[in-house]
Amino acid sequence: MMEFRQAPMAFSLFFFSSDSEAAGGGRYDHLLEIARLADEAGFQAIWTPERHFHRFGGIFPNPAVISAAIAAQTKRIRIRAGSVLLPFHHPIRAAEDWSIVDNLSGGRVDLAVTYGWHPRDYVFAPDVFETRKQVLFDRLETMQRLWRGESLNFPSATGEDTPARIYPQPVQARLPIWITTSRTVETWRKAGEIGANILTALYAIDQRTLSENIAVYRAARAAAGHEGEGTVTAMLHTFIGECMEEVREVVRKPFIEYILRHTELYDEAAVAKALDIDPSLITDKHRRTLASMSFERYIKNSSLIGTLETASTMVASMSAIGVNEIACLIDFGVPHEQVKQSLIWLDRLRMAHGNPDQGKEIRA
Repeated sequence: MMEFRQAPMAFSLFFFSSDSEAAGGGRYDHLLEIARLADEAGFQAIWTPERHFHRFGGIFPNPAVISAAIAAQTKRIRIRAGSVLLPFHHPIRAAEDWSIVDNLSGGRVDLAVTYGWHPRDYVFAPDVFETRKQVLFDRLETMQRLWRGESLNFPSATGEDTPARIYPQPVQARLPIWITTSRTVETWRKAGEIGANILTALYAIDQRTLSENIAVYRAARAAAGHEGEGTVTAMLHTFIGECMEEVREVVRKPFIEYILRHTELYDEAAVAKALDIDPSLITDKHRRTLASMSFERYIKNSSLIGTLETASTMVASMSAIGVNEIACLIDFGVPHEQVKQSLIWLDRLRMAHGNPDQGKEIRA
């Protein structure tokens, strides 16, 4: 095993499959199998998202339901939403759902929350789309108060204020929160001010911008008087193998198809801007070109796709700019058995950069 010593890096696993149209329930069986392996090995957490109305991430419409299943089959790993679209939910219902998971897991729930970006997602709450950022933080504050056991007044059907508190009461006295953000500096600053953690990714920013945003976040956190520097979790697409050429051969096609499905969420203007061409000229060929370009960028400096050595260099780079945890997105289309083989290499990376005394090594 490689020798590497620096500030320990935490490693978690992130799920965001685009395989939403295949028949059967095997996709969830695969997730739960990997959750059990990660739990035994000592990974920090399992993340599942909230997505609606599209095959990209569409098997995750309710992370609380999936998290309850994970809770029933694990013992120590943290169980996280990445991320709850809080403006879609009444804060009472959100607090109730996650309090159940907290009870099922013995107090292992963490929540990343966000306000989303696509207007069509807001069929759940069309009246708050324009104010979604403020709504997010208002509802988060309300949810935290309910989580602490406070009774708050809410309007009833008669228009009168009715006191409400949540049942069951959660195991944790305080719900650990991550704010999901990437490019929006003000959201980084707001997360620091309220003492939340950060969930981010390199799909819309480079490492230099990430470093600058982390500095803004930590300055705001310190100015607000919060203890500690907070956790910055960076989501990185991950597949590790013994040989770089073999890794490229395994990953290239499924990764490009994965990115293509993601670009379906963007209109022609967004694709044209990325390629610097006229929006009226955009075709499927242009979208595939963009996906191929994205693959090369990710594999070069924005992912953990590679060998143990290249991944180690990326971990060191993330650590140097202030990232505390890497959330490894592993379900982007590579066959399940190959994902499990990659997990063996990822576990070795975790042990080299994190806490090697935690859990047991994953073996073939």
